[in-house]
Formats: sequence, C-alpha cells, structure tokens
Amino acid sequence: MRLEGKVVVVTGAGSGMGLAMATRFTAEGASVVAGDWNGERLDAAVAKIQADGGTIVSAQGDISDQATAEGLVDLAVKTYGRLDVLCNNAGVMDYMQGVGELADEIWRKVLSINLDGPMFASRRAVQHMLEHGGGVIINTASTAGLHGGAAGAAYTVAKHGLVGLTRNTAWMYAKRGIRCNAICPGATMTHIGESMPEDRLDPTGAARAAEFAALAPVYLQPDDIAALALFLASDESRHINGAIIPADGGWDAV
Repeated sequence: MRLEGKVVVVTGAGSGMGLAMATRFTAEGASVVAGDWNGERLDAAVAKIQADGGTIVSAQGDISDQATAEGLVDLAVKTYGRLDVLCNNAGVMDYMQGVGELADEIWRKVLSINLDGPMFASRRAVQHMLEHGGGVIINTASTAGLHGGAAGAAYTVAKHGLVGLTRNTAWMYAKRGIRCNAICPGATMTHIGESMPEDRLDPTGAARAAEFAALAPVYLQPDDIAALALFLASDESRHINGAIIPADGGWDAV
C-alpha cells in the first residue's frame, strides 16, 4: 500500500475532491482525520469509509477559524501520534465580482476560508512535522490561481495567494524534510457551486468568467484530482517540491 502507516489530514472532506482524497488515502493504508463545515456530509463520508474498512476520524468546523484549523492537526497527533500529510482542500467560490463591485463581506469570507485556513493549518502542521523529520503539504489551488479570468477578484486573489504560500513553504523547509506542492484543478464536478448561488452572481463578472470557462477542454471528476493528490502524498513523489500542477485537461495551455 502506498500510504501504509501514514497519517493524513484532509480539509473539505465531506464531499467532492476532499471525500475522494480521504477515500483513496484510507484505501492505500493511511489513517485520516477529515474536516468539513457540513456535519451531515462529513458524518456520511466517514461512515462510508469506515464501512469499507478505512481508518478515519473527523471534526466538524469552519476552517477559517484558527482554532478549528489547528485543531484538525492536533487531533491527528493526539489520535494517531503523528502527522505525515496535510491536504488543504476546503474552499468556497466568490460571486464573480470584479474589484469595482466587490463586497467587503465576500472578500473577507473567501480570503479567510481559502487562504487564512490553509495558512493556519500549515503553520501548525509544519511545527509537528519538524519534530518528526518532515512531511508533505498538498494545497488545492485552482486554475484561478494561474489566470485572471476564471473567477471573481476575491477567489482569484485567494488562489494566487495559496500558490505563493505553496512555493514559499517548499523553499523554506526543503532542507528540513518538508515538501509542499499545489494542485490547480480545472473545471471539476463538486459541490463548490453551492457557495455561489445564481441570484447573487455579478452578471458582468459571470459573463466574463464564462468566456474563459468556455475554453475548458474537459470537466474532471473529483477522483481525478484525488489520484494526483495520492501521488503527491506518497514517497513516489519524494523529489517533487514547490510544484504548481495544473490538472485541467490542457486549460492552462490557453
């Protein structure tokens, strides 16, 4: 098994890419701590994985809350004695607002969940990993972390920031056994659209983003992203560090 004996934290694990990651990781021998804001989905995900023989515990909460983010890492150490891999996967969309239309509350919400949360969790994870000789951090960024036309200003800034956090973390801790990489999914079939109800979308911004979205060659499934995350979590990728990897069927080549 590719992750035998490894301990992994996955945020946003109640559905979509996070659930697919947790499912693959446990199937490959990892012990998982799953976090999600939606308790009902999280409970269902954990029950399914446990029924399939996976080792998993969970904690419900808002990843933008510092105590919640740090608590997931601490729960892994308390439950399993260590932390080997952190997957910062939780995220929300914005309302496709350009900066001229951007509402303060959307800016704060998107940045706090998509960037503050990963920073809080990564900071705590690095502290634990340094005590045990290293580890792996995998950040779920986005096509919007590479381009300006895939979303509104808040989401675009947050994902660009996460790319920067990935590269800085990789560089700062490369000589101390910690690897950090980011996956940039393209159009993927998940529940993230629920965070951008149609009646709240900025029509001009949505129209501009739709022009870019029309260029996407393919829609991915969550397991497509989970397969890449599994590779990055495993020792097979031991020399891959600081990589920002598009997984979009070629969308990034536009």
